[in-house]
Amino acid sequence: MAAAEDQMRVSSVMHVRCPDRLPEETFRQVLEQCAELSPTVQALPPSAALVELKGALRYHGADARRLGEVLRVRTLSRLGIDVRVGIGPTITVAATASAQIDAPGGVLAVDPDRVLDWLGPLPVEALHGVGPKQAAALREYGVHCVGLLAAIPPATVQRLLGGRAGRIVVDRARGIDPRPVAPRALPASASVRHSFVQHTLDGAVVRGALLDLVVQLGLQLRERGQVARGLTLALRFVGGTGWEKTRRLPEASAHEDDLRTMAFRLIDAAGLQRGRLTGLVLKGEDLVGAAQVAEQISLDRAREDRLVAEAVSDRIRRKFGPGVIGPAAASRRAS
Repeated sequence: MAAAEDQMRVSSVMHVRCPDRLPEETFRQVLEQCAELSPTVQALPPSAALVELKGALRYHGADARRLGEVLRVRTLSRLGIDVRVGIGPTITVAATASAQIDAPGGVLAVDPDRVLDWLGPLPVEALHGVGPKQAAALREYGVHCVGLLAAIPPATVQRLLGGRAGRIVVDRARGIDPRPVAPRALPASASVRHSFVQHTLDGAVVRGALLDLVVQLGLQLRERGQVARGLTLALRFVGGTGWEKTRRLPEASAHEDDLRTMAFRLIDAAGLQRGRLTGLVLKGEDLVGAAQVAEQISLDRAREDRLVAEAVSDRIRRKFGPGVIGPAAASRRAS
């Protein structure tokens, strides 16, 4: 029992904030650096992550603050970016701490026995999870700091913010947050979108835009080392109406060949005639790591040639930028 209580008193949750507008591939590399410290990493796209260090502290023979400093040094030296690392006994405390660090980076660890003293003077909007509208409602009634919020009876806050939201906010102001860090390496879906400058009825224009989305989505998945098991196409029409359909791929894939075939089946299923389109959204669903899926060797020489060309195109894009090869080249490879 004493050992369990000691474990509860350890600040072991790390919240990592990366620079804004971080490229997705670099974000994936940051997650890999986190995974070197602990296997329990939860991605919070597009630029943050949670790490549970409870099992890693003894393994590394270091405290959480030291591991936070190690992560910061590694991202600086290996990736050329600085991160802000907040550490606390709960997700709320760790995320609140990371937000208090000035850019470009640093490490702030809050000991469990100092949580209430540290949270108390902070403005209510600084508490992780409190949105602008909630903060404005609290300030309107004179609740300006987290310490005062923690001291108010929960029923009072529930009347201001609503039942469930009020209870959660008061608990977090008191340092209570039972949520665990849930391992999640990368998002389970990925989407790309296109908005038409003018409303269009032209089927060729629509298919050209859809092919462009296929190329973007395929590149995004391959760069992340993921494959999609399903594909969703959403259409937006004049007047705000929409159409959406999801289909499973015969085999999980990130290849333009397979994504294009399914995307065109979806657009055919929409049966467009006089619908004036304003935009398209293409989403890869049920993503898994490419290494988890066995890829069948094709006896189709033309397909194998296209896959080789796709790999070459990826290398060119990585070197010269994603826009250097457009959908026209992809269309030629498909023919």
